[in-house]
Amino acid sequence: WLGEQITEHGIGNGMSLLIFFSIIEGFPAALLRTWEALSVGEIGLLALVVLGVVVVGVCAGVVAMTMASRKIPVQIPRKVVGRGRIQEGQKSFIPLRVNSAGVMPIIFAQSFIVIPGTLAAFSSTPWLRTLSEIFQPQTWPYYVTYAALILFFTYFYTAIIFNPVDLAENLKKQGAFIPGVKPGTRTAEYIDRVLTRVTLPGSIYLALIALLPFWIFDIFNIQTFFFGGTSLLIVVGVGLDTVQQAQQLLMLRHYDGFMKKGRVKIRGRQRVM
Repeated sequence: WLGEQITEHGIGNGMSLLIFFSIIEGFPAALLRTWEALSVGEIGLLALVVLGVVVVGVCAGVVAMTMASRKIPVQIPRKVVGRGRIQEGQKSFIPLRVNSAGVMPIIFAQSFIVIPGTLAAFSSTPWLRTLSEIFQPQTWPYYVTYAALILFFTYFYTAIIFNPVDLAENLKKQGAFIPGVKPGTRTAEYIDRVLTRVTLPGSIYLALIALLPFWIFDIFNIQTFFFGGTSLLIVVGVGLDTVQQAQQLLMLRHYDGFMKKGRVKIRGRQRVM
């Protein structure tokens, strides 16, 4: 109910904002624990500084990859409208985001990677226990399998939410086309090929973000710092979306005020600009 109220009367998606605040509320406590670890000598000052630089760099990379996209140019031909008036052709583009799948591939991969351990907990079968020991966190089989699952689910989820065939049909109905590509099947094949290429760096990026906390904890030998790949992706994604919606709202209010207040008198008449 609270999420729906925020969505209806506020800025941004209500449920996403609730998740956002539930994640960042633990940040001050985590910083306090890190300070206590520094005070008792569990972590050195140099290691903490290096860790802070790494985290800032990762956050900047997440923001850049979240906003990155490949723009496919689209040409809309000129057409006749009204009483013989000709509307000139327009140029637009189709943005294919590098990370179209968002955080879902990591969630799916986490759900599958814990299956051996879950089955071993309810069974005494020797091979299940052996499999569970192989896929323990902070081991190379775990890292490789986790990364492979993320790559697979990135392509899988992108294929579900983005259909090149439907997009090509919509372009064809509107009379729009991609320069140098025939409308219809060829357009769908072209979009699918570009999407496949764009998704590859996005899937590798998600795998690195998901595995980076494990490597940081191993290198710096700490377990108290507030850092998680999934949480970071959610916080950055929700934050950027909320900022964009706030900018759009401010722009709408700016133009609305301009339309209401911008009145010019021309030849004794009042004209609304």
